[in-house]
Amino acid sequence: MNEPHDDEPPEEAPELDRVWRALANPIRRRILDLLRHRARNTGALALALGENRFVVMQHLALLREAELVLVEARGRERINHLNPVPIQEIHARWVGKYQGDWAQALLGLKETVERGAGGLGAADSEKQSG
Repeated sequence: MNEPHDDEPPEEAPELDRVWRALANPIRRRILDLLRHRARNTGALALALGENRFVVMQHLALLREAELVLVEARGRERINHLNPVPIQEIHARWVGKYQGDWAQALLGLKETVERGAGGLGAADSEKQSG
């Protein structure tokens, strides 16, 4: 059995590929931003976006495939809700794992810069500024 090594990147899940594709479009990101504030039907989304219903319906279909939008049926009306779970999964996979590394790297840079600035004597400071 092939066990991944720590230095090998994990294989990307196909579900996350769909999420990345869905997030790649600015209209779909705007839809998600609107749904983050409150659930809306397709007509309300179309009105808020200034797009026609057909265009919004196509984008919503892709967002549903990526499981970023969940639909609640209320009689004949369909209410679209944001599902934040796939975005949280991307955050955990791509941001969370590197956050500590970035913070550590920035602390190292800060210490290096402070050591460099602190190592200058008064005479050296005058030479550099003058």
